[in-house]
Amino acid sequence: MSGWSVSNTLSGDEIDTAYRWIAAESYWAKGLPRTFFERSVANSLCFALRDAAGELRGFARVVTDKATFAYLCDVFVCASARGQGAGKALVSAIMAHPELQQLRRWMLATRDAHGLYAQYGFSALENPERLMQRLDQDVYARLSSQEP
Repeated sequence: MSGWSVSNTLSGDEIDTAYRWIAAESYWAKGLPRTFFERSVANSLCFALRDAAGELRGFARVVTDKATFAYLCDVFVCASARGQGAGKALVSAIMAHPELQQLRRWMLATRDAHGLYAQYGFSALENPERLMQRLDQDVYARLSSQEP
């Protein structure tokens, strides 16, 4: 299926859909509190993938300074659109975005889509020993247990 379109605008209903995908269906952000998702959307360059009928079929965010660095995250294509070029359409539009050109470094994390991202120049880290992380794997569970 062709006819994919990508934009940087999402309606309130589309943000609701993207939140459900990320918080309920993704492996990386299950249980993400809604307020955190809304803050992440407000502070990122977001992308909506729509089919030929204009229905939301995918979502992604880029965290960036728009000058030197970008982190591609929350890339999600709904099950009904997978295997139809939707992921390629979404990533192609992101990589072609005018505000994301000539960046020195792009990063992302993926469990199972290495082949997709390799088509856009992503590769394993050349010097992984130089990178560090601070990961709080249980933060969403702790936050949800504190809610009334």
